[in-house]
Amino acid sequence: MRAICNIGDGVLSQRVAPDFSSDGEIQWFALHVRSNFEWMVSTILRNKGYEEFLPTYRDRRRYSDRVKEEDFPLFPGYVFCRFDQRNRMPVLSTGGVVRIVGIDSTPLPIAADELAAVWRVTHSGVIADPWPHLEAGEEVMIEGGALSGLRGILVECKGSRRLVVSVRLLQRSVAVEINKENVRPVDGVQRLIARSLITPRNPGPRKPPVSAWVRSGESSKDRIAGNS
Repeated sequence: MRAICNIGDGVLSQRVAPDFSSDGEIQWFALHVRSNFEWMVSTILRNKGYEEFLPTYRDRRRYSDRVKEEDFPLFPGYVFCRFDQRNRMPVLSTGGVVRIVGIDSTPLPIAADELAAVWRVTHSGVIADPWPHLEAGEEVMIEGGALSGLRGILVECKGSRRLVVSVRLLQRSVAVEINKENVRPVDGVQRLIARSLITPRNPGPRKPPVSAWVRSGESSKDRIAGNS
């Protein structure tokens, strides 16, 4: 069924945007968490005093006797948190946290503008869905409305046009329906946007991000052994 973005009805919804700026070593990172532990990790981190961000969307699920609306993580298995990577043990020791996304022994920060874009989409009140990650396509900007100034990739699906916003490090995306009259190419070239629309293919089984994982005290041999 159609997914509707969560605009703040859930207990953990954030009505005020987090601080997506970077202050020296204090940056946003993606945490890989245990399955179905997203809500718990988000709550614990917040109680510890950290800024965290758990993007969610609302979906209607059909059961044998009813249809129920529920909130689900937009990027299952991930919670975003802002902290100083030099003092990351309090984050890594949080129950449910598995790793910090990074390369070798170095956590990689998430682009602040990408997280800010995801927050705007999930709090815009418009229809939004998880979407296959896209690497290429017509980059456009929204002009007017709740998403004015937001950039993303334009796609067409079942006769509707959508703006896809991505978190590149995680290779995850979210798509939101848009009005074609409110978009323009980022490069300013005046051409028909419809000619450069792309139709996403079935992404198939979800593959883990290309990035390696960071875990306290874990060596390359440990990671290789764990994957064998």
